Amino acid sequence: EVQLVESGGGLVQTGGSLRLSCAASGFTFEDYVIGWFRQAPGKEREGVACISSTNGATSYTNSVKGRFTISSDNAKNTVYLQMNSLKPEDTAVYYCAVRSDRMLLLLSQWYNYWGQGTQVTVSS
Repeated sequence: EVQLVESGGGLVQTGGSLRLSCAASGFTFEDYVIGWFRQAPGKEREGVACISSTNGATSYTNSVKGRFTISSDNAKNTVYLQMNSLKPEDTAVYYCAVRSDRMLLLLSQWYNYWGQGTQVTVSS
């Protein structure tokens, strides 16, 4: 059974930092991509960043470039999202998801399995 468990969310002030973790288990895809998504109240789910298991290539949505960094620790089967210079507009529930493919896509409909999410709140 594929499982993705997010952790690391919380309340932080504008300009602060958080590191989210996504612990993955239960899948044996040869190639896969893990993505981070977020959903704010009343808004559609948005792709934030993703990373390829094949070569570590990454992709980011424009609004987080230069502030967020996605990385992976294959020995721990964990993907991280380091979020710096946080803004109130980053407030959302953050989800990690996995797709069994090499393509770096930030479209939620292409991801097969999802975690339960972790809340990130940035106060002004």
